[in-house]
Amino acid sequence: MIKSDKLEKICLKYNAAFCKDEVLAPYTTFKIGGTCDIFIKINSRECLRDIVLCCKNGNIPCRVIGRGSNILIGDEGVKGAVLLLGGDFAAVSTDSKDNVIFCDAGASLTSLCLAARDNSLTGLEFAYGIPGSVGGAVYMNAGAYDGEISQVIRSCEYLDADGSIKKLNCFNNPEFSHRKSPFTCKPTAAISSKKIILSAEFALTLGKQAQINAKMEEFMKRRKDKQPLEFPSAGSTFKRPGGDYASRLVDICGLKGLSVGGAQVSKKHAGFIINKGNATCKDVLELIEIVRARVLRETGINLEREVEILK
Repeated sequence: MIKSDKLEKICLKYNAAFCKDEVLAPYTTFKIGGTCDIFIKINSRECLRDIVLCCKNGNIPCRVIGRGSNILIGDEGVKGAVLLLGGDFAAVSTDSKDNVIFCDAGASLTSLCLAARDNSLTGLEFAYGIPGSVGGAVYMNAGAYDGEISQVIRSCEYLDADGSIKKLNCFNNPEFSHRKSPFTCKPTAAISSKKIILSAEFALTLGKQAQINAKMEEFMKRRKDKQPLEFPSAGSTFKRPGGDYASRLVDICGLKGLSVGGAQVSKKHAGFIINKGNATCKDVLELIEIVRARVLRETGINLEREVEILK
């Protein structure tokens, strides 16, 4: 039994939402997953710091999630505390003089892209339509259509394990690469209490609002035309292998439409595994392993899973 009295008192102090045995599936884009022992909606840096330190001192497992767009929650749920960054922890502000946008980690990528467009700032069009948070995007160096977060991020602030707030220079940082960042050097760093991204600063370029909007709408149209957005999923299931595309490899192996329980390799885009409505975490993981084994056997390429597992 996890003692939650101290955590509940901290939440009362900061007026943060606190509950027990919360079902986590609605907080993910996959719509899969069991409950967590403790669920807290973080509304300030101070609240986050005190909660994280309390968990550390009480040996309570602590995980942080944003918009849940790249995670798969275990069917048995998550032990310990799950902290949600969003809502009141999602401010976006712009410095038009320096063409810079500042975002809390819980802000959505969509709100960031719209702020850039509304201030005639170009460089983030590629991210429009990616259903993630700013913190998650920095953590995994999210990207699409030849663009990546590492190309536009200038710095970020994060909460270290000792409760101190630190700033990281991200401009030309060599630790950023395809779906990797300084925060992925250790497994699940962005979803543990070791280093939690608090905010990010993006340096953009002045452009023409009409052209920026047209480019954003074009990328959104491509997504709607090619991706199975009508079904719950976690986006791309596998990382892009060097010199190829995971979706192409899955497709040539004849795996489109393959199902395990309620999980299916999308018939529309082979890089997505979708939840047809009643999929379990077990279904998805079993299907992932079937796909990886088939692709490895037929092409010699070992696909690396992109989706993070929380359990």
